[in-house]
Amino acid sequence: MPDSMNRTTENELAEAVLSILALRKSGEGEFSNLFQLIPKILPLTDEDMAQSDSRPAEHIWQQRLRNITSHKNAEGNYINAGFLEEIEGGLKLTHTGRARAKPV
Repeated sequence: MPDSMNRTTENELAEAVLSILALRKSGEGEFSNLFQLIPKILPLTDEDMAQSDSRPAEHIWQQRLRNITSHKNAEGNYINAGFLEEIEGGLKLTHTGRARAKPV
């Protein structure tokens, strides 16, 4: 459910990442690949599709997806919670994250 600004939340995006990465033996995904797959499984709002002010080459939802690594020390973040790990250029599913992942 989008937030008060009608944008998909970082945690909703992280849940979609868990679902995608759980389908892979490696459990890994580059952001460029996740950018292609997330719109296929998650309904994005018009506000999600707006251009990011801080990352002009990206949509708001793509910025929020990258924020999973930027906000890794924040409470409630999926890296901080142990569901995902940061890897170069993307994310990796942990054992705990695989157990939490919902089927796509």
